[in-house]
Amino acid sequence: MKKIGVLFGQETIFPQALIDRINGQNNKGVQAEAVVIDKVIQGQDTGYAVILDRISHHVPFYRSWVKHAALNGAVVLNNPFWWSADEKFVNNELALKAGLQVPKTVLLPTFEHPAHTTSDSFRNLAYPFDWEAIFAYTGFPAYLKPLSDGGWRNVHRVTSAEECFHRHAATGHQVMLLQEEIHFESYYRCFYIGGQVRIMAYDPRRLHQHRYEADFTPDEALQQTLVKQVTKLNQYLGYDINTVEIAVHQGVPYAIDFFNPAPEADIHTIGEANFEWIVATTAAFLIEKAKAAAAKKGTAKLSWGGFLQENAQVVAEKKVTEKKAVEKKKSVEKKSVEKKPAEKKVAEKVKK
Repeated sequence: MKKIGVLFGQETIFPQALIDRINGQNNKGVQAEAVVIDKVIQGQDTGYAVILDRISHHVPFYRSWVKHAALNGAVVLNNPFWWSADEKFVNNELALKAGLQVPKTVLLPTFEHPAHTTSDSFRNLAYPFDWEAIFAYTGFPAYLKPLSDGGWRNVHRVTSAEECFHRHAATGHQVMLLQEEIHFESYYRCFYIGGQVRIMAYDPRRLHQHRYEADFTPDEALQQTLVKQVTKLNQYLGYDINTVEIAVHQGVPYAIDFFNPAPEADIHTIGEANFEWIVATTAAFLIEKAKAAAAKKGTAKLSWGGFLQENAQVVAEKKVTEKKAVEKKKSVEKKSVEKKPAEKKVAEKVKK
């Protein structure tokens, strides 16, 4: 029996609906359940073929456990090793490399010193920071937002340098981003699950519970563009499940936020139609992964994005080139030392 485990915390409706949907399809040899952990011993597999991770970003113990599960043969969605290393500023850099439009964004240092640091810990940081250049780059209005938080927590729209300084002073130990505001005509939140894309009209200016009630409707050309960009971005980043927020200004899509590997799936917020699509598509994807899971235990089955694969290929090709150069050099040296008998005789005659 190949078990699919759903790892979740405070949310209940989506995980249970997903488990019920998978088990209700009577797929022989596949069963879903809420993850149960009673011990974690190194080198021992967890018993799960596939794990859907909805909570480890909030619980460090779970984050270590899903890495352990992945190293011992489970398919973990999303890859916990990449997710741990990823954050919004890196995402923006990679989106640019993938050819997508993103808002102008800068990285800001923490307002307060992190624990176990002093002013000497920041001797490489110029004081004052070059705020004039930063504000000239992003312009105002702009958004002050956390580097790696989600759910629109601690996101502030600022309209001046003074307001930015005031908001930044209240961020404590959080690393923040300052990002230009995109004045959009339409806005979409695009759910991505294993290559499938659901485009959902979304208005971040509304109250949270009403954001999915927006009446934006993309034409066919824009739909195709959104699907293409969302797919390309997630494949480049290496996410199997994610949401991408896209603001459209004068026909140009701007990827605003795409660091949502455990995206919101509350039926009361996203609506029944979107909820049904997410449950059905996720269930089918997890079943597919479980059936494809290799029987061999102890083998990591991690999904790595195009960005990392490209760089790994470059490194591999460089090593091959270097190896060939070394072998060629050794071959030349060997030939010069081990001359043929005829060549040796000629050399001896010349010496005499």
